[in-house]
Amino acid sequence: MNIGLLGFGVVGRGVYEITTSRDDMQVKKVLCLEDINLPDAESVKDIKCIVEDPSIDTVVEAMGGLHPAYEFVRAAIEAGKNVVTSNKALVCTFYDELLPLAKEKGVSFRSTAAVGGGIGWLSELERSRRVQKILEVGGIMNGTCNYILDNMTRFGLDYAEVLKQAQKLGYAEANPSTDVDGIDTWHKVILSSNIAFGVTVDKQSVPVAGIRNIQAQDVENFKAHGLVCKLISTGKRNGEGYSIYVHPTLVKEGDLEAAVPMNYNLITFVGETSDRMSFYGQGAGRYPTAYNVVQDLVDVLEGKGFYAPYGEKVSADNSVELTWYVRGNWTGAVAENWGEAVVTKAVSVSDMHAWIKENPDAFVAAIR
Repeated sequence: MNIGLLGFGVVGRGVYEITTSRDDMQVKKVLCLEDINLPDAESVKDIKCIVEDPSIDTVVEAMGGLHPAYEFVRAAIEAGKNVVTSNKALVCTFYDELLPLAKEKGVSFRSTAAVGGGIGWLSELERSRRVQKILEVGGIMNGTCNYILDNMTRFGLDYAEVLKQAQKLGYAEANPSTDVDGIDTWHKVILSSNIAFGVTVDKQSVPVAGIRNIQAQDVENFKAHGLVCKLISTGKRNGEGYSIYVHPTLVKEGDLEAAVPMNYNLITFVGETSDRMSFYGQGAGRYPTAYNVVQDLVDVLEGKGFYAPYGEKVSADNSVELTWYVRGNWTGAVAENWGEAVVTKAVSVSDMHAWIKENPDAFVAAIR
């Protein structure tokens, strides 16, 4: 396998380093805006140098973002090259375009590292759905948010203080909105639901709320009631439809998710036959993520394409009702008062997320 590598940052460099020890694949060219010198690969600045090179059969996209990643990946598929990517935003956003195109061109398309970093989550979903119906997917899918919530819980720190720590350690970007507003998790649960249920979820029908507004007083409230806050995603079969959403969720102190520390992920599926199966590991980082990219390259060598057939377009039905912790100007039905916050009576996911949009300074968490 001869590889054209797009990007030479954290993940791209990791892929290069792992493949140098293998004799069944080699990075031949690296697309990088900076000048780099590699002993066995050519550095190029024009995507045409890769997509128009007949000796390159596989392209690894490790650039991140939507543009120009989308244009480059599409050009690679059009040129008849296999594609492996770790870019969850790319796959989620252009799911209904890139998958049919890859099938039309007869090339493989893999993205295991897009969800769970070093956890082989999507590849395990692929194996599982061959023999059983998947009923539910979700869990803790973002290491940055988990690091923040874990440190606030264990050390009683304020959100802003922990966020600065996360940024110093490289767990959070200078602009952390993609993580703390739940967008990263939103992409991941949509992609996971697509594969688990064999559908194409309308992204706009999936609501998301993040952890930006959580305060130390909220965490103390949770502790007083034996609860722990985590940012949890859910994709669930709901009769003939699907409930899919992302928001902070309060779990009991003894629950599995409550014990997940630092920047780790815990992702779960529930199958008709297997029941609950959970996968734990680092959700980001150079070598954990690059490891799954290389796993995908091995799968491409073995002729494996995408994880599930391209499915019908569906919208999420989030009429399921939950009880909620709300600190903000809540005027609906109240079951309990917790200091400055309240616990609501049952409210549907769709109605609560609509209220969150109208009250952007509030903090809301579902109570499981």
